[in-house]
Amino acid sequence: MARRRKFLQSLAGLPAALLAASPHTLPNGTVSESHAKLTRESFGDLRIYYEGPTDQIRSMTAGSLRLKPGMSPHPPHTHAEEEFMVITEGSGEIVVEGKTTRVGPGAMMYCAANKLHGIKNTGSVPLLFFFYKWKV
Repeated sequence: MARRRKFLQSLAGLPAALLAASPHTLPNGTVSESHAKLTRESFGDLRIYYEGPTDQIRSMTAGSLRLKPGMSPHPPHTHAEEEFMVITEGSGEIVVEGKTTRVGPGAMMYCAANKLHGIKNTGSVPLLFFFYKWKV
């Protein structure tokens, strides 16, 4: 017990970058919609399929959002991760750095880190999109 406590105390002095290089990475496999972590938000149903480090990436998030008609999850925003969005159902608008594009099934967005972007459901049915964000 004393040896474990001493070891854990020694970790407190390590740089965060070393601690981030954990051997605990996302598991290989498949996650179904019913097994993704579901959060019911006022704007729609948010599912997180994977979240955490991989063998090559410090932080990875893969999820989906079923966005209610007329809704946006938040105003256009920026974040430190790069991001892809893939629209699979419904219709809406995506804004990237001030340019608005109408989107529907099969559309894909890429946005670099720290660039302004957002999405809004402009249709009369839910808009489903999948997103993938990561930090190296």
